Amino acid sequence: MKPRLNIHITHQLSEKVELFAKRPGVTKASIVEAALLGFFSKEYDDQRDGALIRRLDRLTRQIERLERNLGISTETLALFIRFFLTVTPPLPNTDQDAARALGKERFDYFITQLGRRLAGGKNMISDVLDEITAKESDFFTQEEIDALKAVRAETTKDIQTKNNGGEADA
Repeated sequence: MKPRLNIHITHQLSEKVELFAKRPGVTKASIVEAALLGFFSKEYDDQRDGALIRRLDRLTRQIERLERNLGISTETLALFIRFFLTVTPPLPNTDQDAARALGKERFDYFITQLGRRLAGGKNMISDVLDEITAKESDFFTQEEIDALKAVRAETTKDIQTKNNGGEADA
């Protein structure tokens, strides 16, 4: 005789067990036993561990990207400050009030532009990377690009003809 187990479960879970137990050849005991076997099986642990590992890998990649972006930002700021301090001559005392007023005006404009970029979801690092990324036109003339596209189109057409049993698409 099998040992008896008395448990308390939520009403929602009880309703689900009742519903599944109405199927032919299925009992409440077999449902609970299958659930417990699944819970204690190594396969369940492996699935849970696999999900955790995938999440940790994703978080690791995100942190690495953040570190890279922070490094780029820090280096950019440091280089700008060094350049600014190196090439900007000191102002005479008579011009400092006008320079402060102009500086405040420029700073306000800067803050406005920054707010617009952030509100629009723009990212300066992405913009810079897009600008420096090589394009086809950096390596080929327009005529060469057109010739490559024609070859690609011809190859695609040949593959489609072969896949359709020798019949070309109209």
